[in-house]
Amino acid sequence: MDVQFRETTQADVDRLCEINRAAIETLGTESYDERQIEAWKGGVDPALYPIEDSDTHFLVAETDGHVIGFGWMTPEADEYFISDVGGEITGMYVHPNAAGKGVGTRLLGELEQFARDASVDSLGLWASLNAVPFYEKHGYEAVTEQALEYDDGITVPVEEMKKRLD
Repeated sequence: MDVQFRETTQADVDRLCEINRAAIETLGTESYDERQIEAWKGGVDPALYPIEDSDTHFLVAETDGHVIGFGWMTPEADEYFISDVGGEITGMYVHPNAAGKGVGTRLLGELEQFARDASVDSLGLWASLNAVPFYEKHGYEAVTEQALEYDDGITVPVEEMKKRLD
């Protein structure tokens, strides 16, 4: 699959929401029940994506002019991490039709390279339970279970993970 990467623009936001929801609906059912899926999907909003934040490196993956995945990272990790990490992969999603074709691997590689270029020595992330094997395959280690909290007391467990960058 021929994939190109580019900086994200505001014109991409609707497609990012579509990809995010499709990934949750399709890939999330392996690890979460219907209430958790609906809460997680309901939290997808254009304001979720810090496209214009100068501290954020936000990329889309596209093929034949169509966005099929996206991810973003910041060179300074937020305070919600238990582990001591330099930067964070804040979000990464690939459309289910492109899943398993190397798009996520290449996207993660692009984000990690940006982190290295910014002298970040380690990355943290909160992985959905269905994504943990993907991140383990790419050298991330589980740290502890965390939870995303939504309305009506619905929680979505995630795994905090970290990786040292060489």
